[in-house]
Amino acid sequence: MTSRILFVCLGNICRSPAAEGVFHALGTGAETDSAGTAGWHVGKPPYGPMQAAALARGYDLSDLRARQFEAGDFDRFDMILGMDDTNIADIETLRPAGNTTSVRLFTDFAPECGMDHVPDPYYTRDFDGALDLIEVAARGLAATT
Repeated sequence: MTSRILFVCLGNICRSPAAEGVFHALGTGAETDSAGTAGWHVGKPPYGPMQAAALARGYDLSDLRARQFEAGDFDRFDMILGMDDTNIADIETLRPAGNTTSVRLFTDFAPECGMDHVPDPYYTRDFDGALDLIEVAARGLAATT
């Protein structure tokens, strides 16, 4: 059983905190966190428009703060979920030798959506579309934990 899950995107201000908040709201009891592969926003709350879109659906992300992914996360989590292939590649560059922590795309848990990544709403401006996909993937993940 996976009990410690880390959600990872680029800046940790849109997709990964939203995924953490949505998944946490499902009440699985899993320990969750989120991080970004880049350190631009460390210590900052999720992006305002993402917080607003999430809050409109009942997810309060205001207590979350951005942090940067680090090699030690491989030891702290049972599963690390990237939002796109670039995130996965950046995560894998920090994998310690011999570590076997599962690293997967979050969209692996939403095959019915036909998407191979969660588009970044910071650039697309489609916060609701990203949340739609995140909700489906979070439910799929919850069904496996």
